[in-house]
Amino acid sequence: MTMRFFFVVACAMVLTTSIALPVSSAESDERSTATAAPSLLSRGIYSLYVQYHPRGSMTCDNVPRACRASGSPGPDCCRKQCVNMMTDNQNCGQCGKKCQFGQACCGGSCVDVMYDPKNCGGCNKRCKKGSFCQYGMCSYA
Repeated sequence: MTMRFFFVVACAMVLTTSIALPVSSAESDERSTATAAPSLLSRGIYSLYVQYHPRGSMTCDNVPRACRASGSPGPDCCRKQCVNMMTDNQNCGQCGKKCQFGQACCGGSCVDVMYDPKNCGGCNKRCKKGSFCQYGMCSYA
């Protein structure tokens, strides 16, 4: 009984001192590199993981069909981002072509939605025959 008690107390002391003792920076660096990058012989299949990161390298520049996947913002690739050049104000009709203030990208061209009767207030919002577009509203005033 006393031997068992002594053993339990000794184990508790070892655990508390190992938790309480700070780890030097050299030891922590040594431990982190040992866990992050094991030796080449012990890596096995994980040695390929260091060179190949499929999620990090998958951009539309490398894989153009990524923009055609469901849930993609658009079918076109501009500066490693999927966009829709028919509706994107920052890439209207071509990469990097920005629409000015008061304009919107409608069908791949910048139109003035404040005064265009065919696109009054937004794309394809036509004013009735004989009315005009002013300030983005048909027959304002």
